[in-house]
Amino acid sequence: MAGGGFWIVFEGGDGVGKSTQIDLLAAWLSSADAGARTVLTTREPGGTDLGVELRQAVMHGDHVEPHAEALLYAADRGHHIASVVRPALERGDVVVQDRYIDSSVIYQGLARGLGDMVERVSLWATEGALPDLTVVLDMEPHADRLARDLDRVERETVAHANLIRQGFLDRAALAPQRYAVIDAARPIADVAADVRASVLAALERVGGTTAFDPESPGVEPWGTP
Repeated sequence: MAGGGFWIVFEGGDGVGKSTQIDLLAAWLSSADAGARTVLTTREPGGTDLGVELRQAVMHGDHVEPHAEALLYAADRGHHIASVVRPALERGDVVVQDRYIDSSVIYQGLARGLGDMVERVSLWATEGALPDLTVVLDMEPHADRLARDLDRVERETVAHANLIRQGFLDRAALAPQRYAVIDAARPIADVAADVRASVLAALERVGGTTAFDPESPGVEPWGTP
């Protein structure tokens, strides 16, 4: 990858298996079979000391006014990109991340009705940084899966599970070259195989550029591919 890193984000509704697939992908990318790459796994919020505090306060604390919540996520996101993700990519690492801007667009912008400003603020905070590949794990919402222990945000948006699922699919359809939608309702090994295939295809397509490569094509304001 010409010394550059590669950035993968996992998205999807609650309980679709992101954590499991992130762990499996990171282990595979680190193995000799995949070139023994240096892999950094991270998440939002929670990928920095600030993010850990924010995760506890916003996701497990008392109610937070939705506009304030969206701004807190954007502030953490900007700090996370600047202090964790960008340095790792500049070192040539592979970054595998749990949630990014799409989650805010869907959970705050769509499910909470805050609109397009959510994406605009996050893109401003991160200087327009977009991942090389976003893997959307798609699964029909199911009552048993959503009955597990939920954080505050999940509890407040669980009634919108179908809207959230469709929101991620709609986001993926806007930029199919940067997204891979994978059926997550199948056995874990089958999902993992499709994730690996999507990552390999994206690596070949990108051909060495990264989200922070000055030679790579830019994005239009507010995230238009």
